[in-house]
Amino acid sequence: MYASMGVVPPASTHKRTGRPKAQDAPVTLEQILDAAFRAFATYGYDGVAVRTLNRELGVSHNLIHQRFGSKQGLWYAAVDRAFGQQVTELATWFDPTLTDPLDQLNHAILRFVGYSAERPELLGLMNIEARVDSERLDYIYDNYVAPAMAPLGRLLEFLTSQGRIRPISLRALFFLVAHGAAAPFTLAPLARRFDNTDPLDPKQIAEQAALTADVITNGLRLNAPGH
Repeated sequence: MYASMGVVPPASTHKRTGRPKAQDAPVTLEQILDAAFRAFATYGYDGVAVRTLNRELGVSHNLIHQRFGSKQGLWYAAVDRAFGQQVTELATWFDPTLTDPLDQLNHAILRFVGYSAERPELLGLMNIEARVDSERLDYIYDNYVAPAMAPLGRLLEFLTSQGRIRPISLRALFFLVAHGAAAPFTLAPLARRFDNTDPLDPKQIAEQAALTADVITNGLRLNAPGH
């Protein structure tokens, strides 16, 4: 426990042998939260046992309770870490070197698909939590999904008002990309059954992202005067 709390344990006059006790196993806060998020994204909130998670991390049986107070506290901390990283990443969706808003849309879709491949557990958790109305879903949507999607929504409204694209709701675009194009990364075992390619291979990810961005952008494009 000392190592996991960043505290140097007192020196002992007795030489210890054998495997260290669970509470002495080194584990960082980030490792705890990453492992917890993967578990929640795989088994759902009700399917995760804190005691099992403690054992898999090799820490004392009450470490998570001491740090987070409860499984609910652990869930919120894990979500904050994972989705907070996503919001930071997606803040760079828009490329300042691109002057055409339609190119910005293409770039944003490409980036979203690529990031979804890097962190498939994010959509894995959403696939579980989004099936039921709950405070947990409200928390994810209000604090992370809505703020992250807001700039994209404004871009869609601008392109529509300029006659550059056919009208499309932010909801429709979100589901086309997040739960459509990015699905092979979250549902990799199913995707592998279609052919002998690995959906998580970097080449496959790049091709999927580029295809998705081009198909959606070109499908929405309208021939506006001057373009």
